[in-house]
Order: sequence, then C-alpha cells, then structure tokens
Amino acid sequence: MLDKELRSMIGQVKDGRMNRRAFIQRMAAVGLTAPLANQILALGGVAMAQGASTYKPTKRGGGGALKLLWWQGPTLLNPHFATGTKDQDGSRLFYEPLACWDPDGNMKLVLASEIPSTQNGLLAADGKSVTWKLKPGVKWHDGKPFSADDVVFTWQYISDPATAAITVATYRDITVEKVDDLTVRITFKKPTPFWADAFVGATGQILPRHLFAEYKGSKSREAPNNLAPVGTGPYKFLEFKPGDLIRGEINKDYHMPNRPYFDTLEMKGGGDAVSAARAVIQTGEYDFGWNIQVEDDVLLRLEKGGKGKTIYAVGGDTEFIALNFTDPNTEVDGERSSMKTKHPLFSDPAVRKALSLLVDRDSIKKAIYGRAGRTTANFLNGPEKFVSKNTSWEFSVEKASKILDDAGWKPGADGIREKDGKKLKLLYQTSINGPRQKTQAIVKQACQKAGIDVELKSVVASVFFSSDVANPDTYAKFYADIEMFQIPMSQPDPAQHMRRYHSSNVATKENKWQGTNFPRFVNKDYDAAIDAADGEMDPVKRVALYIKANDILFQETVFIPAQHRLKVEAASNSLRPVISGWANETDNLFDWYREE
Repeated sequence: MLDKELRSMIGQVKDGRMNRRAFIQRMAAVGLTAPLANQILALGGVAMAQGASTYKPTKRGGGGALKLLWWQGPTLLNPHFATGTKDQDGSRLFYEPLACWDPDGNMKLVLASEIPSTQNGLLAADGKSVTWKLKPGVKWHDGKPFSADDVVFTWQYISDPATAAITVATYRDITVEKVDDLTVRITFKKPTPFWADAFVGATGQILPRHLFAEYKGSKSREAPNNLAPVGTGPYKFLEFKPGDLIRGEINKDYHMPNRPYFDTLEMKGGGDAVSAARAVIQTGEYDFGWNIQVEDDVLLRLEKGGKGKTIYAVGGDTEFIALNFTDPNTEVDGERSSMKTKHPLFSDPAVRKALSLLVDRDSIKKAIYGRAGRTTANFLNGPEKFVSKNTSWEFSVEKASKILDDAGWKPGADGIREKDGKKLKLLYQTSINGPRQKTQAIVKQACQKAGIDVELKSVVASVFFSSDVANPDTYAKFYADIEMFQIPMSQPDPAQHMRRYHSSNVATKENKWQGTNFPRFVNKDYDAAIDAADGEMDPVKRVALYIKANDILFQETVFIPAQHRLKVEAASNSLRPVISGWANETDNLFDWYREE
C-alpha cells in the first residue's frame, strides 16, 4: 500500500490543493523521476498528463525529403522479430503503438484516443486491468480500417510460443479482449503498477490482422509483410533493401492533424558511426544520424563545421560486457551455448569477479566517451530512483591477480593462468565500431597483465545485431565467452528492461534464439525479485525490488558495465527531431520538422 504521506499528497493533487508540477518536484526531492511520479499519480486516481508537443507546422507535407542515416541498417521490418534496435526503428517508420514516450518520459498518444486513468474509468484502481479507447477513423496504409480486432490479434500473434516473438515476455501473461470496435481491455494476472507496457513504445507496435492472420505461430517467418510493412504511420512503405535502404512516402490520410511534415523519407543503412557523424554534421549530406557512438574528441572536431550538431538525451542506456554462463564451444543436441552446459571458466565466481576488476571505466570515459559517458557499477542506471547505491567499481590488476591466485589459477610457462588443465583464454566479441574496438583493447591489455589471454573478435554490426536465425555471429546466439554492446531502455520504467534476464526468457534454439536472456543467467532470487516487482503496487517496495535485482546481477557478475551512455545523435542545424532517452529514435517521428 502507499504510505500515509504519499496518499495525502495524491489527495491534494486530486482536489486541487497541490498542482501536478509541485507533486513532481516533491517526488524529485526524494529521488523519484517525473515519469515515475506520473505513474504514481495515475494509480492514485489522477489522470496522467500527456506530453506537450513542440510541433509548429500548420499543414501536412511540403517539407521535402527527410534523409536518415542508420549505419546499422535494418534487416527485417517486423518489430516483434527485432533482436536489434535497428529493426525496431525501421519497423516504427510504418507501424504504430497505442502510445509512446516523450523526452520527459510523459505518455504521448498515438493510436489511442485518451490516456487511461482511474478518473476516466479506464484504469482499475487495483491495478489488474486497463482499458484503451482507440482513435476512430484510423486506416491501414492499404485503406482497411484499424480496429480493436487488430490489437487483440497482435496479442494473440505475439503470445503464441510458436511465433517466437522477441516481445513475448510483455504479452504472454496478459489477456486482451475486444470490448467494442474501438475499445480493448487488458487484464493482468496480478496487480500491475506499470500498466503502460503492452502496446506502448517500440515493442508495442500493432500489426494488421488481415495481413498476418494466416502467419501466426509456426508460419510466422513466412509472412511476405515481414519485409513489406503495411502500417498506420505517417509514412507509407515504398522500398526495402535489407541492411541498405528503406524508402517511404507521405501518408496523406494520416490520423494526426498537419502531420507528417516531410513528403518522403529515406533510411540509409551501412557504413559506421564516424562516417554517419561526418555525413550529417560536417558535409550535411543527411539530416539525421543515429546512435553516434564516436569518440568525443572526433565529434568536437566535426562540430566546428557548422552544418550539423550532436544532440544528447539522458536515459538508462548502459554499455556493458556480458558473460556467457554456458559453454559456447560445446555442442549439445545441435546447439552451442546450450542450457545443458556450464561455462568451463565462469563457473568459478572468482574468475568473474577478477574480470570485473580488469575493466578500466575511467580510461574508457576519458579516452572514448567524454560527454556521452558516465562511469557506473550498475546495469540499471535509470530512472534515478531505481539506481542502486549498494554497488561500487574498482580497477585493479593487482587485486584481480590475487583473487585468481587465491582461487588456484596459476600462471603457466606461457604466462597464461590455468587450473585443472583449463587455460584462462577468452573470446571477446562485439560489433565493429571505433569506441568498442578501443574498449576491447583497454580490457585486453589489463587482462594480459593479470594472466588472462583474450582473443578479440569484431563482427559487422548488421550481422551482430541480425534477426536472422541462421546467422551464427549474432549476440543472441552468443558463441563467445564475453560480448559487449548496449540495449536501450525504451520506456521510463525498469520492468521491461530487467525482465529480459528472467530465467523464462533464455535464448535457445527452441525459441529461435528470440529469448532476451542471452547470457543464459538463471537465478531463483533474481526471478523472485522480478516476479514480485511486476505485481508490487507500493512504489517504495517496488523500487527496492528492482535495486535488489540489479544488485544480484552485480554480485553474480552477469554484466560488467563499461559506461552509462547518453543517447548521442547527429542532426542538421535546421532539423527539429524529438528524441527521448526513454524511447527509440523513431518513436516520435510524427513530430519531426525542419525550421530554417
């Protein structure tokens, strides 16, 4: 239950004695972010505020071409098979959710007509159900009407295990029913404090029933529209060359007034982050460059060109090194990194702990990330209230060496430590990217000093983040000992982000490696904390549960955080993009425009 003081403040907001801004400021004083404060108000009976729009154009179209540069080009356009963010982003050009998140973490309506609250009767006071009203008159790009049937079908499609959807964890434990053509009700198995998960944001994109109905379940990969989307978004699909190019044109029947601003769009894939930054900031060839993971000193030099700039958004994104809890070199029943194996080296906690001491986060920040990085020991780095104060990090070759000595890992004649006939040799993989290769080099050098041999592997980004189940080099298959990348937090709440590593979500051959738990980490205390947090209505207790879950990841050394990363994008000086630290870059594309 909510504590007495919190209940009193919520009551003051409800009867007008305290305004929303004052409540949020009071919550901020004790570490609660605006998004979480808004969630608390909604559960307490105060309608959630919709994010304010900064959109200025007064007519639809006329803005010419929007040229986007996604140097990791999308490889498919079904958002529910998107193991990589790039595929979510490409899909989001055309498909839409009921709502998304603005830069301040406020909800912004998309296909829904109003934000659910206890005041309007759409949000159950006990947190066990939420009802969504849909916008009337919305059409799919082929002219068919959008309705509640599409929302219900999308839930059925995702929750069918045979579909092997990457987003299944959000949808499998809920029930979605049609109330009428423009109303759906979501029922939860238990009280659910973060009710704005299903059908919200990048993982909430809704599919057209009339095009996907015959491809639910085992035939899901055969759907022609996996590569040719028919959505409800501001732009209609024209062309797709996987990994290379997406083209779209204005949707003249779009359901938002005066939108979109641009007449056509192009999302170009390929290249790397440095060339993308240069093509936007220095040469002005493109309007927007995604995920500019580039050394800060390079960006500072490019910004002197005057045609573009870097823009930053703070969220909870973490660049991390993940440890494989299974054996990537042993095949069982045709599957490597099988749950039937244990990692031959990381089964010793001392090896994992020593490795965590060999990541020099200060050097990584100073030499690589600069303005875009913050050192951290936590996997969960936002919203602020959920950030653990119980953890700390240290870089020490000497302490790492002592831990290994004490655990019986002794240097051999070649200087590489060994124990029971096993050498401390690691394969360390990541995507091809300047900062990541430099981070690899920093870590490798420290490991060598401690007697750990590290082989570096760099995979083309379009391959590493591919959703192709036949590809052996994806991060989800994890055929290496350690790997490094980052997974964006796409909502202002930890639920979806932390649920990824529940034991029920392990990536396996059986689920086509669509499970989100790619380290294959299994811990009953972690599972219990996540399960409890999913149904905990007391915000203070819920925060404690997520901190506990983060601390388990820390104690077990599942991840070694390299940096808490800010989103870094490149934009032309005239472009007015709307970028949120709590959403994918294309989530608010309908509000983008140009201002000369």
